[in-house]
Amino acid sequence: MDTRSTTIPFIALLVGSTALAFGPWLVRLADVGEVSAAFWRLALAVPMLVAIALMLGKEVRLPSRKVVIIVIAAAFFFAADLGLWHHGIMLTKMANAVLFGNGGSFLFALYGLWIAKVRPSMAQVFGLGLAVLGTVLLLSGSIELGLENLRGDVLALIAGLLYAGYLIGVDRVRRATEPLAVIIWASAFGAAFLLPSALMLGENPIPGDWSILFVLALSSQVIGQGLLVYAIGRLPPLVVGVVLLSQPVVAGTIGWIFYDEVFTLTDWVGAIAVATALVLVRLRPRVAKPTLAA
Repeated sequence: MDTRSTTIPFIALLVGSTALAFGPWLVRLADVGEVSAAFWRLALAVPMLVAIALMLGKEVRLPSRKVVIIVIAAAFFFAADLGLWHHGIMLTKMANAVLFGNGGSFLFALYGLWIAKVRPSMAQVFGLGLAVLGTVLLLSGSIELGLENLRGDVLALIAGLLYAGYLIGVDRVRRATEPLAVIIWASAFGAAFLLPSALMLGENPIPGDWSILFVLALSSQVIGQGLLVYAIGRLPPLVVGVVLLSQPVVAGTIGWIFYDEVFTLTDWVGAIAVATALVLVRLRPRVAKPTLAA
């Protein structure tokens, strides 16, 4: 890996990962309901992303009806993910919410192996075992702290699985559509799904203070997702996986400083196991050698 050519993507990945880790804290600070906060995260990000696309000379239109259908389906998964994840954030520790909210990356990794038609390596098999162990340890810590914490973990875990559906949908259209256009349209369609959901739940979507929601949209949707998309593909998967380990650490630190959420030894062991698994499943698998016919 050429250090000079990867310095900027590496810095971008660090900034993006850190920005995403602040999401749970900003959701807690917002003075609207959880689904309303998810709506504004996407809705406020759309004009920001469009402005960036125009400045870069990128097209924002969708090229075909097939792409529109896939992006709408991906946006539905993304909206459901955010709605459940935001509810989970209010019921569990922030570090747990970040860890379980990223659980869809495991399914996305398996999807990648299936599409590439390669046999998983021993490291990847070991990583999946570590993921199961880490999940059990984190859930056991939540049970000790109370059933409400467990509820939040389960909601965040389901949200992470839904996020895998969003990632798969984006992957299906990324070769035919400009990535920035995909993010813009997924955000717009996702916001369209979330607003009626918030109203049906009886939430008042109009905040008294807009500043937190603007920061949430800018940090999580524009900076966080934008810089991660920029860095992935420019850095080796192992580097991406290691940098993403900063998210639960940052979220745990915020929870400890502002909410007295102590990260216990069991939590640390579970977090390290899940984080290590995330690195292992992202390692490049070895392609099976073809066998010669007798």
